Amino acid sequence: MDLATPIGIGVGFGVVFASQIMEGGNPMSLMLPAPLLLVFGTTMLVTLAGGTMQDAKNSMAALKRAFTGNITPASDVVPAVVQLAERARREGLLALEDSLKDIDDEFLVKGVTLAIDGTDPDEVREILESEMIAKKRSDKQSAKFFADAGAYAPTIGIIGTVMGLVHVLENLAKPEELGHLIAAAFIATLWGVMSANVIWLPLGSRLKRLSELEAARMEIVIEGVAAIQAGSNPRVIAQKLTSLLPVGQTVPEAA
Repeated sequence: MDLATPIGIGVGFGVVFASQIMEGGNPMSLMLPAPLLLVFGTTMLVTLAGGTMQDAKNSMAALKRAFTGNITPASDVVPAVVQLAERARREGLLALEDSLKDIDDEFLVKGVTLAIDGTDPDEVREILESEMIAKKRSDKQSAKFFADAGAYAPTIGIIGTVMGLVHVLENLAKPEELGHLIAAAFIATLWGVMSANVIWLPLGSRLKRLSELEAARMEIVIEGVAAIQAGSNPRVIAQKLTSLLPVGQTVPEAA
């Protein structure tokens, strides 16, 4: 499991509250129910209003992936493709059917299965690319959902502060309560800005990055399946797929 998101968000909030304590404040003074309800509740509702119910459901499902998602590097797919290519060259495409049982990558299994079934190479590529495009669109919408939430939250926080200041003006005759009321009014702005920059925008960026990594792996698979169908030399396939790897990724030495 990739812990970048839970560590980043968790420690980020920890630093904020630690700073509050270092300045002599009480972190619980920031946990006022009304501003929290206004900022988080309204942010989710107006973000929902900007899309469809299905978009919201998909985004909530993607939320778990954002925190716990562990993407298989594209480089890990290369050895599996090369091994399939070597066997296909020795024994033919039909011999690959047994090898698919040991492969965990469903996208690779689907592509090789289409090849084994005798599907035209152009059609195989078209099918796989269509699936990749559909996934990228779905991932893009999920990332947009949280990016939109990050755009709405600060403004909603300001609305909460204005509402609080109106309440302050209603109580000018009670000077002993003004300090508390003014502080409470600005809590909404604090949570609006903080939730946008510590939660919503990072989640949107995380989902976008996960989508990019998955797309890179799927592109490797598409090129690999096409090369296997074409009967290319496994060494040439390995070199070609390695050249397509994202920067920083290398094929495991065991391959």
